[in-house]
Amino acid sequence: MKRGSTYNPDNRFHQQRHEVVPEWMDEERMEAEENRRTNFTEVHPRSIINKVDSPDIPLNWSMNPYQGCEHGCSYCYARNSHEYWGFSAGLDFEREILLKRDAPRLLRQKLQNPNWSGEPIMLSGNTDCYQPIERKLGITRSLLEVFREFRHPVGIITKNALVLRDIDILKDLAKDDLVHVSLSITSLDNELQNRLEPRASAVKQRLKALEELSTAGIPVNVMIAPVIPGLTSHEVLPIMEEVANRGARSARYIMVRLNGHIGRLFEEWLEANYPDRKERVLKLIRETHGGTLNENRWGVRMKGEGEVAAQVKAMYKVGLKRFFKGRMAPAYNRDHYPLMRDRQLRLF
Repeated sequence: MKRGSTYNPDNRFHQQRHEVVPEWMDEERMEAEENRRTNFTEVHPRSIINKVDSPDIPLNWSMNPYQGCEHGCSYCYARNSHEYWGFSAGLDFEREILLKRDAPRLLRQKLQNPNWSGEPIMLSGNTDCYQPIERKLGITRSLLEVFREFRHPVGIITKNALVLRDIDILKDLAKDDLVHVSLSITSLDNELQNRLEPRASAVKQRLKALEELSTAGIPVNVMIAPVIPGLTSHEVLPIMEEVANRGARSARYIMVRLNGHIGRLFEEWLEANYPDRKERVLKLIRETHGGTLNENRWGVRMKGEGEVAAQVKAMYKVGLKRFFKGRMAPAYNRDHYPLMRDRQLRLF
């Protein structure tokens, strides 16, 4: 089973360290380890809404119906957060998925709180709410049903065409300007995209989803994310043109950053997939982040700095003028929520 990681780095919070020595394992055991299926574990959080403290994120609240993500994107910034659950940022992030079946009840409880102001909530911050297991469990769909019932604004970011399954709910929310959908598109190159994001929807499927959502009147933003210098950075304008032709209202981009274990994981991925480009790509990423692969500074971490970042920014500005002039998504409408919440409270 194809994965984005090649191994499990040690968890930074664990005192013990371990190392797999291949020559001590027979071929059968090695193959069994590589082909291990995904494990799903139900967890029971006490709340489901998370405060977003980053000034780089336009929304103040997020929620994650899952932790970990089977899409297995090699560059994913969320990998490091899996260590807080006792897992690794590598293979564990892709095959040890935590489920929050109680999320709809917790959301309903939150939206019934008289002190909740009705600010938009983003699905999701540290996972993809439409990763493969969602097709079976439908936790995200149940959450959207709660948002629809309360007429509460919600944002979605995903790289899975499964979002089309819920177009009926999204259309209803869009009538009152209660939803924005962001589709993440990293590359138009099918082979590259498949290697970068082994279990996410193919780019062709995402473009089809973009077109169908837009035709249905649902505002769609495209996240060109991450932009990887020397690998995908030349695609900024072609992606912007393609998604504009498919009906996207807006487009944004984020430069790749490889914090924590992700740096080594991505180096291993480059060695396995593009060894001839490895050193150049890493060199360009470092030039974008002050000589390192890490970047934590507010206002800089997502856009980078230096000549490479300036070139990407210039291309992006050209794309906005050429393909998105006069386009914008409607602002979230928060006027409906207090009325629906009060009506719900009166029922009790």
